Amino acid sequence: MADKKKKRLVFRSVMLAIMLSAVGFALYSSFTKGSSEQIQVGDEAPNFKLETVNVEGKEHLTLDEFEGKGVMINFWATYCPPCKEEMPYMQTLYPEYKEKGVEIIAVNLDQGQLVVDKFLNNYDLTFPIVQDSNGQVMELYDVGNLPATYFVGPDGKIEHKVIGALTLDRIEGYMKDITPQS
Repeated sequence: MADKKKKRLVFRSVMLAIMLSAVGFALYSSFTKGSSEQIQVGDEAPNFKLETVNVEGKEHLTLDEFEGKGVMINFWATYCPPCKEEMPYMQTLYPEYKEKGVEIIAVNLDQGQLVVDKFLNNYDLTFPIVQDSNGQVMELYDVGNLPATYFVGPDGKIEHKVIGALTLDRIEGYMKDITPQS
């Protein structure tokens, strides 16, 4: 009987050691992977293709379509109060900067289309809104907190990465930085 208990104790100890090793390896891999693959200023902005929400006659939009232009990519959701505050600022600047060669792409992370439609009706936004309902582009751009905004220059490289709310003046300053030179 004592021999059986001893074998069971050894087996449990070995299994516990294996499980702790696996958890430790998973945590280590997660932390080292995240830090080495994060998108940084100066990196090429990864291309994506997402379904449009408010662009008439166009089902999808890709970042590559805006080659040679400055692009502000804003990750947002309707449940994010700072995101809601930024939208009117972006709309105010959009017509002027669109003429200067700067586009705004607002990447929505909400799950329900009805919530997004209601939001868009309230704000009357004219810049392209795309839906990232499965979070694929959010993951590609390593977005954690909202709002998150990337300012991409005409050369396709990320010039600024801002996590958190932006004021009208800050948005305009970053847009000036990514405006193509004539």
